Amino acid sequence: MPKEDSPNRMTGAQAVLECLKREGVDVVFGLPGGVLLPLYDAIYNSEIRHILVRHEQGAAHMADGYARATGKVGVCIATSGPGATNLVTGIATAYMDSVPMVAITGQVNTFLIGKDAFQEADITGITLPITKHNYLLRSAKDIPRVFREAFYIARSGRPGPVLIDLPRDVTVEEMEFNWPEVNLAGYHPSVKAHEMQIKKAAKALMEAERPVIYAGGGVKLADAHRELFDLSVKLSVPVTTTLMGIGCFPEDHPLSLGMLGMHGTKYANYTIQESDLILAVGARFDDRVTGKVSSFAPRAKIIHVDVDPAEIGKNVRVDIPLVGDAKNALAGLIKEVQPKPRSAWNDKVDLWKSDYPLKYVPDMNIIKPQYVIEKLCELAPDAIITTEVGQNQMWAAQFFVHKDPRKFISSGGLGTMGYGFPAAIGAKMGIPDCEVIDIAGDGSFLMNSQELATAVVNDIPVKVAIINNGCLGMVRQWQELFFGKRYSATILGRTSPDFVKLAEAYGAVGLRATKPAEVEPVIRAALASDRPTLMDFIVSPLEKVSPMVPAGAAISEILELEWSEESDASSLHEIIAKTRSGVSSQEGC
Repeated sequence: MPKEDSPNRMTGAQAVLECLKREGVDVVFGLPGGVLLPLYDAIYNSEIRHILVRHEQGAAHMADGYARATGKVGVCIATSGPGATNLVTGIATAYMDSVPMVAITGQVNTFLIGKDAFQEADITGITLPITKHNYLLRSAKDIPRVFREAFYIARSGRPGPVLIDLPRDVTVEEMEFNWPEVNLAGYHPSVKAHEMQIKKAAKALMEAERPVIYAGGGVKLADAHRELFDLSVKLSVPVTTTLMGIGCFPEDHPLSLGMLGMHGTKYANYTIQESDLILAVGARFDDRVTGKVSSFAPRAKIIHVDVDPAEIGKNVRVDIPLVGDAKNALAGLIKEVQPKPRSAWNDKVDLWKSDYPLKYVPDMNIIKPQYVIEKLCELAPDAIITTEVGQNQMWAAQFFVHKDPRKFISSGGLGTMGYGFPAAIGAKMGIPDCEVIDIAGDGSFLMNSQELATAVVNDIPVKVAIINNGCLGMVRQWQELFFGKRYSATILGRTSPDFVKLAEAYGAVGLRATKPAEVEPVIRAALASDRPTLMDFIVSPLEKVSPMVPAGAAISEILELEWSEESDASSLHEIIAKTRSGVSSQEGC
């Protein structure tokens, strides 16, 4: 037994905080509950800052946004039962996008587990498919080892969330604290790419006539954006990115193709389809990128770099696999290849860029969502941009010029509505000197709007730009295109609140623009504010995200969706009547 006067003797709750401190954690996001009272009592005098959220889902998204902005492990805390289950969506979001996170959940006393005790939930069982690993602690003496392993697993290899379930009696049990080394038999992520495979890939790159680099979120996670840039420039190879990869290659560079896929640029899709070699780095060939798999890049040899061997060959055939960290693999390729000059291929790609730019039809009377994004980019070019999910997300990806790897934060794999605002709070906590703007839809923002209270109480001056079209915009767009304009359950109408009054009710700043001339003044006022600020931009409900590849089509089968007042006027007026009726502050839109 440890001596009572030992300096390392402490309770389980104190041990948890000591572990977090040793892992460099400076902030956690959470909401207390009965079984977590010993832990929260220890937090009371802790150096670690605790951000009290208003819903546990917000805690998970804040930890996620913090992790994506900083590259560190984000930490969230929730109590047992419903508190833990409220984290599930946020954990799944982090899992799909490979975000390093540790989720700490309270649990009933160990002797009550399995007996349907009050607020008991089998959270380790529930989250097994959406975590890299999870733990149910049975003894306080295991806390240092479990937390050391959890943080190591969360940040190493392909990052992801790890959950630690903490029974109440474990938090009050006394133990002798010893900080162990990590020793995980069977868990040895492949970081260094095989030299022979690097040589094969380099040879293929040198021989290719129409190469393209397809970069995903793994480039950001590996901090490999500099290597990506150097390789692209050395070989004069154009670069396209996934939604998760946005920012890992500067979009103002001549070799940038922007995003590819369902709502990617035409020229990125055409480049992929006409290429003879694709270097895929840290990307997983998901369905939003490939479209109809059998028609994807039919003449291209594929080199696939990924730290997770399970991703290679999962969705498309791969000719040269490179298992390893993107930074390591790209550095190896740079050493092996020789400089290549511009070619006829570059000229052809540039012609596509000239012929098929991203565009929209300006309007002097109606605010265009794309115009709002362009103005945000003009006035806050260095801001961290988070997004909700849907049309707002795609417009943010298309019309904001992204140049930095950790400044575009969005839910990609799971497509989680309600993600962007709490993620913005987390990002602002991680990078307090940077402007953080959540580009939101009115439907998505409402899902976690209660976190306005969190931002106000903790003096976190994030900004929200709501693209307010009175609809669940992306679903409504699909209904217009593929379901005969039968807008079933997508018109929000009078159920939407007055967002300016909502912001003010929480103590935040609320601003509104109803016509194009008001957009820039509203943005300038928001950027000048040192308080949480919401901007409500009233836009047309019929504006669509374009271009678009229909589900199941080849990515070269691209629709251009331009709104025509002549053809859609009656439908537009009908929707406006439904969505704006009775809201006097929006009559001019």
